[in-house]
Order: sequence, then C-alpha cells, then structure tokens
Amino acid sequence: MPDTRLGEGLGARLRGLRDAGRKAFVPYVTAGLPGVDEALLRGLAGAGADAVEVGIPFSDPVMDGPVIQEASKRALEAGTTPAAAFDLIRRAALDVPVAVMTYLNPVLAMGMEAFAGAASAAGVAGAILPDLPVDEAAGWMACAKAAGLAPVLLAAPNSTPERLTAIAAAGGGFVYCVATFGVTGAREELAASARRVVAALRPLTETPLLVGVGISTPEQARAACGFADGVVVGTALVEPLLRGAPAEVIDRARRFREATG
Repeated sequence: MPDTRLGEGLGARLRGLRDAGRKAFVPYVTAGLPGVDEALLRGLAGAGADAVEVGIPFSDPVMDGPVIQEASKRALEAGTTPAAAFDLIRRAALDVPVAVMTYLNPVLAMGMEAFAGAASAAGVAGAILPDLPVDEAAGWMACAKAAGLAPVLLAAPNSTPERLTAIAAAGGGFVYCVATFGVTGAREELAASARRVVAALRPLTETPLLVGVGISTPEQARAACGFADGVVVGTALVEPLLRGAPAEVIDRARRFREATG
C-alpha cells in the first residue's frame, strides 16, 4: 500500500525550515551514473541536505544541459531503469525526503498509476516532471496524490499570471522556480528573473518556493536564499561524478549547505 504521508512529509519538512527561518538545500544526482550509490545518497543527507532529488534518466532530457545530458546518457548505457532508480532509493533508506525527477515518457511507459505506486513503495516523497505543463497534468497529479507523492510543479520566468495561479493551487511539496530561460547548467551569475518568479508566486501560495537551474556556486545559492525558501543544485554536483570524483560531490554539497545557512 502506498504511504500517503510521504508527500506530506516533503512539504512539511520544507515549510518547517521556512517557519524556523532556515533555507532548504536540495542536491540533485542522476540514478545509474557511476558513483551514485547508497553511500553517496547517504553522504548528501549527512552533508546537510534537507531533501535529495534523484534523476531517473531519459534519452531526451529537454530541460537539462550538457552535464546532466551526459550523466543521463551514461546511466542509460549502464542499463538504468525507473525500477533500478527506485531500488537505489529504497536501499539508501534516507532520513530526509527524496523526490525523483524524470520526464513524462518513462512515466507513461510504465503507466501513471504503476509509476506512482512503485515510487511510493520505494519511499519516494515527490516527483518532478518538467515536460508536463500544469494544464495537462490533472491525470498525473491524481495518480501521484493517490499514491502519496507530492507533484512538484515548475514555474518559469515567462509563466503567465494565470498559469502561476494554477501552479500555486495544484502543486505539492515545493514549487520549483526556474531561475532563468534555457537548460540546466552553470551560469556566471544568478539571473534577475529568479527573484521575479519568486515574487510573483509569493502572494499566491504557502508552498515553499525553491530556486533551481543555474545555481552554480555557493555564492549564487546564498543570493537566491535571500528571497527564496531554498535552492536545488544539480550540475555543480553531477560534474565531479562525470570525472569519477564522488568525494568531491560531498565536499561541494557541504559548501552549498554552509552558504544557504
């Protein structure tokens, strides 16, 4: 049976941090990439992650830049499947919430109900599908919520006021505030559009607002936490894994944690 408390736990943890005056740090890594094992996930939690985002690789990751594209490619070449990703999460048995990030195609290939149920059975608390817009997401969100998953939605710099209202009303766990146009990857500075997205959503929802995409350095993370409830960091942590340096991932995670407070 799905644990319907899981998704509630993701949102409750992040709201609790916000209410205590703290900021959330959510690191991302790609399941199936060499070096991403139970020890690494536990190491991220031990480095101070408030939740961990685990990517389920897909062959056409339209939101992702070159680093995570390469990570997904290597993971798929290693035979990674959604079931394998769920098994990794189950074995890691983290004491912080886990959200998975993938694309709609793998969910449809497994079946929405089956995917949501398998995720929940593995202990997943939330799911992010960046290529599923809110106005087409009713079926998925019903399956996710029935399985106890928080359906995390994305808000982009060009989202209309009407779309932001829908996102604020429908999503769960947190709102993934996309900092800038384009794909994931390193940026030289935090985009000003990140602040605008958060400011537009703030009056519409009590759901925590986390900034992701282009949070490349601890300094950028600190700046984002000046107006958001936390950050999601991916490329900066996946890049060392492509070089076979998992210990560097944990060191970087600690520095991001220190910067976010």
